[in-house]
Amino acid sequence: METMFFSQNIKLLRKRKGRTQDDVAFALQMKRPTLSGYENEVAKPGVEVLIAFADYYGVTIDTLLRVDLSNLSESMLSQLERGMEVYVKGGKLRVLATTVNAGNKENIELVQEKAKAGYTRGFADPDFIEKLPVFQLPFLPENKKFRTFQLNGDSMLPIPDGAWVTGEYVVDWSTLATGQACIVCTLDDGLVFKVVENKIEESGELLLHSLNPEYKPYAVPVNQITEIWKFTHYISHQMPEGGATQEELLSRIKSIQNDLEGIKTQLTV
Repeated sequence: METMFFSQNIKLLRKRKGRTQDDVAFALQMKRPTLSGYENEVAKPGVEVLIAFADYYGVTIDTLLRVDLSNLSESMLSQLERGMEVYVKGGKLRVLATTVNAGNKENIELVQEKAKAGYTRGFADPDFIEKLPVFQLPFLPENKKFRTFQLNGDSMLPIPDGAWVTGEYVVDWSTLATGQACIVCTLDDGLVFKVVENKIEESGELLLHSLNPEYKPYAVPVNQITEIWKFTHYISHQMPEGGATQEELLSRIKSIQNDLEGIKTQLTV
């Protein structure tokens, strides 16, 4: 296993916390010479050891292995130590469970309303993901990962209740543009479809807005988020109210576009 920056990172984090090797070794239930071996690149950590260090210092395994923390600014290190990941990309291992078809192409898994509660717990479980219905959309790029979720409720009207919303998997949450609609998987609220206001750099959270003005925005800390999927398109069996002329439909579409632009403007002010 390539450990890259692991040894120097665990030494740096230990010293920043003002702890001795004895302190850390006791907390991680290992012998001090063993810890010294990890810090001096004499010993290579296994998966359980990596998880233990990641949990102890509150960072992802990926960061411990691949990010040279000594090159980060003091502000970035402080954010890291407050639980705001340097490259905010998700859970500790950040391995996306996915499926492919017979031609080895990524499937689009379908998360129905009845499966959404289970998805919050099983999003990282390959066995759970493998049981989801799948399909393909030939007009979507093959080098990106997509998943489709069934919408519930009226908080994102004019996108109707029961619509199927397809999202692109977001690896780096810090790149999310304010005003972007996303499916957000949260520990407390499960799957929600909202327009995000990116406040990760300022306060380590996303502010989630509904298109329906009856719903108030609310903040979710990034450490309560497990996945984010950027809105790509939606499919619905519902048609606009009957009797509308082409001009009326175009007017409604224009109104929706204006509403979206208005929300984006408010969020960026």
